Amino acid sequence: MAAIAAPYARAFAAVVFEAHLNPNEVQQQLDDFVATWKEGADLREIFLDPSFAADQKVGILDKLNTRLGMSQLVRNFIAVLIQHDRLNLLDEVLAEYRKEVNRRLGISEVQVTTARPLADDERKSIEQKVAEMTGTQVQATYHEDKSLLGGVVVRVGSTVYDGSVKGKLDQLKEQLAS
Repeated sequence: MAAIAAPYARAFAAVVFEAHLNPNEVQQQLDDFVATWKEGADLREIFLDPSFAADQKVGILDKLNTRLGMSQLVRNFIAVLIQHDRLNLLDEVLAEYRKEVNRRLGISEVQVTTARPLADDERKSIEQKVAEMTGTQVQATYHEDKSLLGGVVVRVGSTVYDGSVKGKLDQLKEQLAS
């Protein structure tokens, strides 16, 4: 579904940057809409029901927006998703949008997996090293996996840096087998 979601995300990111909007404020408005979307089963049902005309759905969006206070551009983006019957892809479109905004801002989304919880100074050290390697700012999420035994596995996009004890043991096992 990323093939369908990505063009919407890239186009919206382009509009946000061309209009010099604050990406954090836009993200907050999108998050507010998503929270309302997820809370309202009736709302989702209407928006996803093909028997309701797109104009009716956009009218409901406009009434909802009086409460949410989204900017005109954010409202228009959601209206485009409604009119093109893509609201069912909302999560995918917004995930692609976040990736595109981060790319434009020079931020790398990094997943760090360790065998144990890390102290703040250890996290900062890892983020600093990854920032030096990528030449970007780092936005890291942390996970624990006891099977690693020790060390760290860092994923930046599709690239994986495996500095775990388990990874080194697996490499040694492969070398010995060959």
